Amino acid sequence: MLLRELPEPSISVLGDPPKMLYEQFKFFFNLYFLLVALSQFIPALKIGYLFTYFGPLSFVLTLTIGKEAYDDWKRYKRDQEANAQVYQKLTHNGFEACPSSNIRVGDMILIEKNQRVPADCVLLRTTESSGACFIRTDQLDGETDWKMRFGRRFPRLKLHNDQGLLHIKGFVYAEKPHKDLYSFVGNMSQDTSSGEQVEPLAVDNMLWTNTVIASGNAMGFVVYTGRDTRAVMNTNFPRTKVGLLDMEINRLAKILAVVTLILSITMVALNGFRGLWYIYMFRFLILFSSIIPISLRVNLDMGKTVYSTQIMKDENIPDTIVRTSSIPEELGRIEYLLSDKTGTLTRNEMELKRLHMGTMAYGADSMDDIREHVEHAFSTRQGHEGAFRMKRTRDISARIRDIVLALALCHNVTPVMDDDGSVSYQASSPDEVAIVKWTESVGLTLVHRDIKSIRLRTPEGRTIEYEILETFPFTSETKRMGIIVREVGGHGGAGSSTGGGGGGGSGSSGGASNEICFFEKGADTVMAKIVQYNDWLEEECGNMAREGLRTLVIARKRLSEEGYREFQRRYAEAKISVNDRNAVMQQAVTDILEQDLELLGLTGVEDKLQDDVKTTLELLRNAGLRIWMLTGDKIETATCIAVSSKLFARNQPIQTVAKVEDPMQALDELDALRGKTDSALVIDGQSLQTCLDHHRSEFISVAVRLSAVVCCRCSPTQKAEITQLIKRHTGRRTCAIGDGGNDVSMIQAAHVGVGIVGKEGKQASLAADFSVTQFSHLTRLLLWHGRNSYKRSAKLSQFVIHRGLIISVMQAVFSAIFYFAPIALYQGMLLVGYATVFTMAPVFSLVLDKDVSEDTALLYPELYKELRKGRSLSYKTFFTWLCISIYQGGAIMMLAIWLFEDEFVNIVSISFTSLIFNELLMVALEINTWHPYMIYSEVITVALYIASMWVLKTDFDLSFILTYTFVWKVAVITAVSSMPLYIYKCLKWRLSPPSYTKLEG
Repeated sequence: MLLRELPEPSISVLGDPPKMLYEQFKFFFNLYFLLVALSQFIPALKIGYLFTYFGPLSFVLTLTIGKEAYDDWKRYKRDQEANAQVYQKLTHNGFEACPSSNIRVGDMILIEKNQRVPADCVLLRTTESSGACFIRTDQLDGETDWKMRFGRRFPRLKLHNDQGLLHIKGFVYAEKPHKDLYSFVGNMSQDTSSGEQVEPLAVDNMLWTNTVIASGNAMGFVVYTGRDTRAVMNTNFPRTKVGLLDMEINRLAKILAVVTLILSITMVALNGFRGLWYIYMFRFLILFSSIIPISLRVNLDMGKTVYSTQIMKDENIPDTIVRTSSIPEELGRIEYLLSDKTGTLTRNEMELKRLHMGTMAYGADSMDDIREHVEHAFSTRQGHEGAFRMKRTRDISARIRDIVLALALCHNVTPVMDDDGSVSYQASSPDEVAIVKWTESVGLTLVHRDIKSIRLRTPEGRTIEYEILETFPFTSETKRMGIIVREVGGHGGAGSSTGGGGGGGSGSSGGASNEICFFEKGADTVMAKIVQYNDWLEEECGNMAREGLRTLVIARKRLSEEGYREFQRRYAEAKISVNDRNAVMQQAVTDILEQDLELLGLTGVEDKLQDDVKTTLELLRNAGLRIWMLTGDKIETATCIAVSSKLFARNQPIQTVAKVEDPMQALDELDALRGKTDSALVIDGQSLQTCLDHHRSEFISVAVRLSAVVCCRCSPTQKAEITQLIKRHTGRRTCAIGDGGNDVSMIQAAHVGVGIVGKEGKQASLAADFSVTQFSHLTRLLLWHGRNSYKRSAKLSQFVIHRGLIISVMQAVFSAIFYFAPIALYQGMLLVGYATVFTMAPVFSLVLDKDVSEDTALLYPELYKELRKGRSLSYKTFFTWLCISIYQGGAIMMLAIWLFEDEFVNIVSISFTSLIFNELLMVALEINTWHPYMIYSEVITVALYIASMWVLKTDFDLSFILTYTFVWKVAVITAVSSMPLYIYKCLKWRLSPPSYTKLEG
C-alpha cells in the first residue's frame, strides 16, 4: 500500500495521450476545425492550401497543450518533493532512512520536532517527560492551536529506548478507515506474563497525516496510509475548471455551426440542387468555416494571461498569485461567497476585553485597576490595614482574586519553552491562551503545567502549586470545561476568601490550605442553569455578544474531603461502565459537582478580525453577493464572529439549529425557516448532515433564500458538499475562500477558489485558483479585476466572431454572383494574414479596455450586479453582431462590385482592403478607452498591410492600387460600412446611456 496517493493532474500530457486529446477536442472549435482540416485530404473537397487549415489548428493546439504540459510538470515536481521526504524507520538493525513513499502499515517511524506526520499513526512514545506531545493540526482541521496527544503506556515493561518496542508482543486493532477527524476506536493488545492486556485507543492517541509534531520527538506505529488516511479521505481530487464564458462561447460556436450549415444549404438550394450538390454543400461548409473562428481560443487564452499578469502586478493587492489563468472572467460573475472563519475573517488572535462580576465591570482601559487589586490580594504584607479594608461581606480585591485565580487554574494551557528561550502558551483553544496571557498581564503567571500539577507565580514572585485531581475537557456536547485542584504549597488557598467575609490573602501566609476546589467555565446557555441564582448574567452576556465578544461564565465550588471522595468513588465506577460511558461519567459530574456553583464572573474575549473585514463584507453584500460562513468552530464562536464582522445585520433574528438527529425534527426546523427570509441561519455539522441525508433539496431551497448562513462544526467534506449543492441547485457562480488545509476540498469544489497565505500554512493557497494575503483583497479582485476580465473577454469574443462572420458573408455574396459556385474569394496568405497580421494586434488591444474607472468600480459595488446577468455576452448581443456582420459584409462586397465594375479583375484587392480598414475602424469605434497600445497597433497594422502589397504581388496590382480613384472609393466603402453603426451607437448612448455613465458624470 502506498503511503500517499496524490491527486492526479487533470491532464497528463506524456502519460495519458487519449485523455489529453479528449480535453482539447471536447471544445467545439477544435473539433470542427480538425474535421475541416481532414476534409482537405479528399480531392473533391480540397480548397486552397493544406497549411491554410492545418497551420492555425496546429498553432492553437501547440499553445494550449504546451501551457498545460508546463502546469503538469510543476505539479509533478511538487508531488515528487513531497514523496521524497525522508523519515527514520525503526528496524532490528536500528533506525534506517525511509522515503515517505515507502512507508507501510505496521512500520514504526520516528517523527522529529517540526516534521510533518507522513501517515496515520498511533503515538507509542515521545521524548517529553510527561509522555505526551503537542501537534499542530493547521493543515488538517484549519486550527492553528496546538493539541495534546498521549503516548501509550507499557506498565509491565521497562522501555529504556525505542529499540525495546520491537520486543513487545501484541497487535493493534484499528477501525475501518473513515473521514471523521474527531473520532477513532481501536485497541492495543499486549502479551504479558500474566496474560493479554488490552488498552483502548482513542483520537487523543492518534497522529493524523499532515499534522506536525510541535514538541519533542515522537515514535509512531503506522495504521493507515495512502487513500485510507483521514487527510486524503477529506480531500477531493481536483478537476479541470472551465469558466462560464468558455461554456457560453462553446454554445455560440454550435449556433455558428448551424448558421454555416444553413448558409451552405441555402447556396445549394438557390442553385436548384444541380449536379453533385452534396459535394458543393460540403465545399461551401469549408468555404464558410471562418464563421467559426479558431483564433478565438488563442485570443482568449492570451487575454487571460494579460489579466492574470495585471492581477499579480497590482500594487494594491501585493503578493497575489494567479495559479489558474483560465478562469479570471469568473471573478466578475460570482453570486455566492463561501468563506472559512478562523484565519480568513479573523486573525486567530484572541484578547480578553471585558471582565464582569455583577456589581463590578472592567474594560480594556481599566486593567491597571485589576493589577493593583491582584497585587493587594496576594500580598503577604497586609497587616491590620488589610483587615480593616475587608470589613465588607465581599471585598473588591478578594472577588477579583477569586476570578483571576479561577481563570489561571481552569484551562488546558501548557507553557512551552521555544528554541529562542522564550515561553509561549499552547492549548487547543485560542481563547484559553488569551485568558492565561491576561492573568499573566495582571500579575498571576502560569509557569508550569503537566498532567498532575499546575504552578503559578504571584506578583511578588512566589510560587503557588496545585495538584490536579481531575479535569473535565470541553466538548461540543457539554459546552464547558472544569477542573478539581488542591493546593499543595505556596501562599493562600484556591478558595481562601471565605463566603462570609474572607478577603484576598486571608488564608495562611505560609503553607498550603489543602482546600479542594472545583472550577468550571463554559457557555452562558449551560452555565446559567448550574450557577446560583442571579439577576445580571443573561443581560450582560447579551451585551457582550452584541459587541462580538466570546463569553465565558466562571464558577466555583468548594469540596470537603468527604465530598471529593464520594465523587471520586462514583466517577471511578462510571469510567469502567460498558454502556454509554460518557453519559454516565457526565451524570456523576452533574449530580455531585454541578449543583449551586458560586458565580465568580463573566469574561469577554475578542477574536480580532482581519483588516477591513467589515468594510469588505459590506461592499460584497452591496455588490449582490450572498455570503456563507463554513467553519469547523463552535456555534457560539462562529455566531460571535458573524456578529462582530457584520455578516449578521444589527438586531437581525438568528435561527440556531443544533444537535438535530431526527429527520422529522430537521424537517420541522426547515418549515419554521420558510417564511423567515430576513433571518440568519446558524447550523452545526450534525444537524447539517441530517438535513443533507434526508432533506437535501428542502434544506438548500430554504437556505439560499436567507440573507446569511453560518454552518458550524463542518468537516472538510461537508464544506465541499455544501459548495457542490449550491452550484447544482442555483446554477450560479460560487467562490470559496479559506486559508487552511481543511478548506482545500471546498476551494476545489467552487467555481473559483481563493486561498489566503497565513498562519495556517500554504496548503489552501497552493490548491486555490487565486492566492491572496488577506481577505480584504477579495474586493478588488472581484469588483475591479473581475469586471475588467469579463467585460474585455466578452467584447473580444464578439469581435473575433464578427471578424469571421463578415468575411463569410462576403464569400457568400461573391459565390452568389458567380452562379453559386463554391469558389474561394480569398486564398493562401490573405486568408491566414486576415486573422493574424492584419487584424490581430488591434483586436487584441480590447484586452486593455475599461468601461469605468477604478474608483467608480470600487465606490459603487452595485455595478457588479449587472455583470452576473451576463448581458455583455448573450444571445441578444450575439445576434446583434450577426446582423452587423451581414450588413457590413454585404455593403463592402456590393459597393466594391458597384463602384469598381470596370476593374472587376481587382475585386480581391478592392474588397480585402475595404475589409481590413473597416475592421480597424470598428476597433477604434467600439473601444471605450483609447490607450497607447491600441493606437500603436492600429498604425503599425496599417503600415504592415500597405507594405504587404509590395510582397503579395499576385493579390495586389500596385499600378491600380496607387491611383487616386482606388483610394477614394475604398474610403467611401469603408465609411458606408462602418459610419451608420457609429451614428447608431451615439444615439443609443445619448438616449439610453449605461448606468455607469451617470456615476462618472
